[in-house]
Amino acid sequence: MNSYDTIVIGAGHNGLICAAYLAKQGQRVLVLEASAAPGGLASAREFHPGFKASVAHTISHFSPRVVEDLQLQSHGYQPAIAPLPTIGLNLDGEHVVIGVDGVTGVSDDDKSSYLRYRAAMQKFARALEPFWMKTMPRIGNNSPGEMLTFGQLGLRLRRLGKEDMLEFLRVATLPMRDLMDEYFDNKHLQAALSWDGLVGSKLAPRSPNSAVFALLYRMLGDHNGGHAIPGTGIEGLINALLNAATAAGAQVRLNAPVTKICISQSEDGQQATGVELADGEKITATRIVSCADPQRTFLQLVGARYLEIEFANRIQRLRCEGYVAKLHLALGDVPSFVGVDRPDGRMIIASEPDALEFAFDDAKYGAASENPVMELVIPSLQDASMAPAGQHVLSANVMYVPASPKGGWTDAARSALLERLLTTLERHAPGLRELVLHAELLTPHDLESLHHVTGGHWHHTEFAVDQLLMMRPTYEAAQYGTPIPGLYLCGAGSHPGGGLMGGPGFNAAHEILK
Repeated sequence: MNSYDTIVIGAGHNGLICAAYLAKQGQRVLVLEASAAPGGLASAREFHPGFKASVAHTISHFSPRVVEDLQLQSHGYQPAIAPLPTIGLNLDGEHVVIGVDGVTGVSDDDKSSYLRYRAAMQKFARALEPFWMKTMPRIGNNSPGEMLTFGQLGLRLRRLGKEDMLEFLRVATLPMRDLMDEYFDNKHLQAALSWDGLVGSKLAPRSPNSAVFALLYRMLGDHNGGHAIPGTGIEGLINALLNAATAAGAQVRLNAPVTKICISQSEDGQQATGVELADGEKITATRIVSCADPQRTFLQLVGARYLEIEFANRIQRLRCEGYVAKLHLALGDVPSFVGVDRPDGRMIIASEPDALEFAFDDAKYGAASENPVMELVIPSLQDASMAPAGQHVLSANVMYVPASPKGGWTDAARSALLERLLTTLERHAPGLRELVLHAELLTPHDLESLHHVTGGHWHHTEFAVDQLLMMRPTYEAAQYGTPIPGLYLCGAGSHPGGGLMGGPGFNAAHEILK
């Protein structure tokens, strides 16, 4: 029986980051990945011969600290030179185009308001930025170090000045619709700017929760939240993380699904001691670090019988229903969008905030909307390796699509949704259907099956006020350690959250190394 210092379950980007930091400190680390490729939701898949895509099709806030610490550029990572423009598509071709320095296609008043909005959001995002890469203090019985983190957060907010600090506290949990109405008149602009606060979550523009907080979380990285495609694509980032981990000494095994976290029981209590694979192989380790989502980790891999009942109930109640479907199209050529010279930006189809709200209402009651809203890119324009020469990939995030619709995801339900999506795209890009060589639609249910993520949720669990910071995923497991000694979390269900960012893997490794 093999034995390691640390076993990491899952070779998603957070699992690879955690493994790399631990291995750099001399630990003997084994990463076990159920799939045939690393990367989790960011892994590249061939969905049609010669055509590849990943669920994560852009990056907006990957940690520069991780890039530097792990020397990712020496392992093949090529950062994007500039972010993509965000284009709010309009059927008449009068599009709203959003860049980091300004916006076009709107009134002069909205142009001025955008500059004020961007400056305010960036100021608030910078105040929070250091705390995404820190362990959040536990609730009660804080150590001096944990109290210092609270003090640093308070000091950074206080340094905003009284007026800005009060404004931050006011807007941080506003419904996205309220924030948009305060700044802008143009509905297309409101919808496009709302997208980054809502995507991946069970939230709509009027939801009284943390959409603005999610927006601030995403305003990080080299391009201050602007979406980009690395020079070697998303696959290049994952390969660089894999290379960094293995160069540091970590072993990575693919096609190695973990079915059980082994727990020993003695007079001294419980202890995580190893894992069991699907083929029955058992591997021991001093500690187990799970990059899987919290429900899968505790309720499936550990089992409720090893958990205190109130803790198990809190894990069971985590909101994990995914609301985003993926559409991948293999195209024979570059599609022509009305009013767009070259479709090399991030394009959003949502005419106004109410279009998002109504699509959310449909999903809330168990149906995919008759009027779908989506974000799409053609990543093969930046990364030619994704398609054969002269051909292209269209990748779209479709909100709001329920994981468990009424009647389930039958063939008829899938076909009906795919038809609506193609019809919607055809309105904005006449002739697109004739270019389609193959179409793949992945519902949240499919994402759950393919990537072993409960509910197919991008963030493993909802990005909401009651499941953030020192409450993510719940107290007693919010500092990466868990009620079971030797068992840690490092996935998107931990602070700070999901997306291609790297904070959970970084923080978990540093907590373990303490």
